Amino acid sequence: MEKRNLDENKLKYLELLSKNFKNKTLTSAEIINLSAILSLPKETEYFFSDIHGEYESFIYLLHSASGMIRNKIRTKFASELSEEEQENLSKIIYYPEEELSKIEKDDEFYRKIINRLITFARFVNTKYTRSKVRKMMPDAYSYILEELFYVVDGIDDKRKRYHDEIIETIISLGEAENFICIVVDLIRKLAIGTIHIIGDAFDRGPRADYVIDELMKFDDIDFEWGNHDIEWMGAACGNEALICNCLRIAVRYNNFDLLEDGYGINIRALSMFAEQVYRDDPCELFMPQIYDENKYDKVDKNLAAKMQKALYIIQVKLEGNLIKNHPEYEMDDRLVLDRVDFDKWTYTYEGTTYEMLDKNFPTIDRNNPYKLTEEEEKLVYTLKHSFLNSEKLQKHIDFIYSCGSLYKIYNGNLMFHGCIPLNEDGTFLKHNPKGDTKFYEGKELMDYFQDRIYEARYARYDMTKYKRALDRMWYLWCGPKSPVFGKNCMKTFEIYFIKTENKDVYKEISNAYYELSKDEKIARMILKEFGLNEDRGHIINGHVPVKKGESPIRAGGKIFVIDGGISKGYRKKTGIAGYTLISDSLNLTLATHMPFEKGVSDSPETTSVEHTEERVLVSEVDKGNELREQIENLKDLLYAYEVGLIKES
Repeated sequence: MEKRNLDENKLKYLELLSKNFKNKTLTSAEIINLSAILSLPKETEYFFSDIHGEYESFIYLLHSASGMIRNKIRTKFASELSEEEQENLSKIIYYPEEELSKIEKDDEFYRKIINRLITFARFVNTKYTRSKVRKMMPDAYSYILEELFYVVDGIDDKRKRYHDEIIETIISLGEAENFICIVVDLIRKLAIGTIHIIGDAFDRGPRADYVIDELMKFDDIDFEWGNHDIEWMGAACGNEALICNCLRIAVRYNNFDLLEDGYGINIRALSMFAEQVYRDDPCELFMPQIYDENKYDKVDKNLAAKMQKALYIIQVKLEGNLIKNHPEYEMDDRLVLDRVDFDKWTYTYEGTTYEMLDKNFPTIDRNNPYKLTEEEEKLVYTLKHSFLNSEKLQKHIDFIYSCGSLYKIYNGNLMFHGCIPLNEDGTFLKHNPKGDTKFYEGKELMDYFQDRIYEARYARYDMTKYKRALDRMWYLWCGPKSPVFGKNCMKTFEIYFIKTENKDVYKEISNAYYELSKDEKIARMILKEFGLNEDRGHIINGHVPVKKGESPIRAGGKIFVIDGGISKGYRKKTGIAGYTLISDSLNLTLATHMPFEKGVSDSPETTSVEHTEERVLVSEVDKGNELREQIENLKDLLYAYEVGLIKES
């Protein structure tokens, strides 16, 4: 073996590595294994965006691999099963417990379905090593599954009898349905290699907690935070304005099951406060938008309206204090209570005065409008305590932090939720977030904000840094230079309280990125800023629903905007129910989904937007670089064993 230069630090690392690979034989075996993996096809990647708590639709997309499982069943069983049999098999993979409960079953049925599922699992397993598949298997059944999985055509009768006996025993013990569910779960994981969530799991839809629960079942997953994720992350870290905002939106969209059943957020104090303060106020401007009925926590819509108004008034006060405490945010124009004439009940916007639609503000001190009342302070304290002590919410936020980032570069693609802030002339927007002479732009600005997001969770060792970072989470939610918000301001106050034909009063101006990024030159400029290949790289983001008649493919195929409106509130704009971008070893495919209807299998329309003649191998993507680095370290260890620098054991 050729001589390798190993310094003192390298030897210390190799000593640690030797704990896992204790001798030359084990080290050589791992080198052989990793080298072989380099020649496999790259994993299949699935890109989802803007799920917005629509758990039934999203879980269907995961279970069906956005329709690709149905396509694979058609490919594998085209000559063996009828269309009806293929459809029934796909339904069992999507919803095994429910579908099995509808069917009259006997031993022959179980025998047939288990054999078909095992055959199909082998078919979708071709990209993975045995080791990786074994890690996906539940420990209790890993031996049995391996025995059934790894067979070759033409096995002798003795071996076939052995496999048949395994299945017969499973059936005789009454474990058939449990085993079917285990195989189905494995098929789903095999069908979806890597999951990229391009932001916004939360808000609007009924159960974001179910969405996160489902995502936590997958190993290979990353999460590019969206503005609604930042909102919940900031609330879970203790930002009081964001706590009120999360609750207000949940109340607005009737998501009480999420709050109480999902996260155990106690809203009794809120309901009592709202009922007391706004007892005689119909709160007509705050009636909830009901897309989904609650199953466990049904709240009268009139009480919900009072709760929403109570939350928003508190939110406005808290936001006003944040703006005053941080002049570097440059958001004085959002000190909305300064524009209200509480004697005439008017609101002044850009020199024009408008009559207020609501004139009942019993908790606002006209001389100090941003000051919370004593009762409001107590309520905020109670709500904050509930957020900080919600075990499930904190677990979910830890998960989003652990696999998340503001942007991600993976296999030559750049993923982020909102925008890379630009000026109208196409240059990167500069921002001095500290209010000093240091300006950030492009990638550096994204890195700056990302550091603050981490500090809001982990920097409690420095309370000054922690509190500033926690405040910055609110800015990221609605600040004019926030890359996840991407607008000049948020006009919630005007939308609630002002009625006028002048649409400018309500208009939130989007960052120039959203129009300019349709130009391929701009897309290439952004890819270059992040160190990516301008010819092969793509930008993948969401945030703005793609309207009817628009294409999600922009900038000459360099940008994919995959917010297709899975949220019920957006479907009038989009006409569909979401996009999935799928990247396998041969194709980049866009799947377009129709509105989800449980029990109806509606395969998506798929369009191949890029195709390669030869398969992309692991050696050609990011995973290949990781494996080559591991191989080099193992070769260093092997050399250290051979020359006696480290002793074998």
